[in-house]
Amino acid sequence: MLVLGFESSCDETGVALYDTEQGLLAHALHSQVEMHAEYGGVVPELASRDHIRRALPLTQHVLAQANKTLADVEGIAYTQGPGLAGALLVGASIAQSLAFTLQVPSIGVHHLEGHLLAPLLEKNPPKFPFVALLVSGGHSQLMRVDGIGQYELLGDTLDDAAGEAFDKTAKLLGLGYPGGPALAKLAAQGKPRFKLPRPMLNSKDLNFSFSGLKTAVLTLVNQETANQNQHSNPDTLDLAIKADIAWEFQESVTEILTSKCMAALRQTGLDNLIVSGGVGANSRLREKLNAATKRKLCKVSYPRLEFCTDNGAMIAFAGAMRLKTLQQHPQPTHYGVQIKARWDLAELTTP
Repeated sequence: MLVLGFESSCDETGVALYDTEQGLLAHALHSQVEMHAEYGGVVPELASRDHIRRALPLTQHVLAQANKTLADVEGIAYTQGPGLAGALLVGASIAQSLAFTLQVPSIGVHHLEGHLLAPLLEKNPPKFPFVALLVSGGHSQLMRVDGIGQYELLGDTLDDAAGEAFDKTAKLLGLGYPGGPALAKLAAQGKPRFKLPRPMLNSKDLNFSFSGLKTAVLTLVNQETANQNQHSNPDTLDLAIKADIAWEFQESVTEILTSKCMAALRQTGLDNLIVSGGVGANSRLREKLNAATKRKLCKVSYPRLEFCTDNGAMIAFAGAMRLKTLQQHPQPTHYGVQIKARWDLAELTTP
């Protein structure tokens, strides 16, 4: 089954073609980072308008890359939620319009399910069941995954997500947008000097909390600017001090994430871990998880770096898996446009 997938939940427009027999045939992505950088964050209205401009040209590019036409498409998948309502509406409207025109089945995909299943796009995909760490700008969750639609929430963030904490800390240090990659780059120049807390590191559950860590960074930045007899402005802070703060912040977050992942493996009795989401691209996190799982004779899998952030390939794949199952129990396709800006992953069921 050849499935065309659309991702438009936030600030990246992704389109991909996935074949259930041949695998991923083609994919393309347009990032809006440069456009939003001027504002220091995503502007929803601008994001929606840019999705409108990009979706169809990207679709034409992907079809040409795969040497396919719209007539070859047998199903269409799109991100139904969660995400920015306006951005989701763009992708959903285009997807449903194409599906109606082609008279092929369509399916709305949960954005987080796309991330969860992204490692399965690799040549040697992990086998069910596994523990999944979903770590991004909006989510920090540990899930037990037994199959498509079989997800059990093990732990969640009580406040800020890890990626959100990266972005906010980057802003405190006067770094540009997007903050996470900028902070990780700066941390590579840092060394041990400061000590920040590890919130909930020794809690008996699998939940996360990063808001207090961000506050600790703010306190540290204010102390260091005062020590330099400067105004409370991170731009005046010595670069070496910024790098050392970034290093310690990254150590704190990655230590917490690694510890919770290993605790989840022990709790579930599983020996297979997958990591997905934008923060999953962080090299220090991968280094720590690789070492920790090796010591415990466990296996850890990641999507390729380009599939850690939002992309059309993960939506096409997740949609193809669900549509393939639904083929065994065909039902009439409803081409109405319905998005879910807020959508709990636990609400999903086996197709």
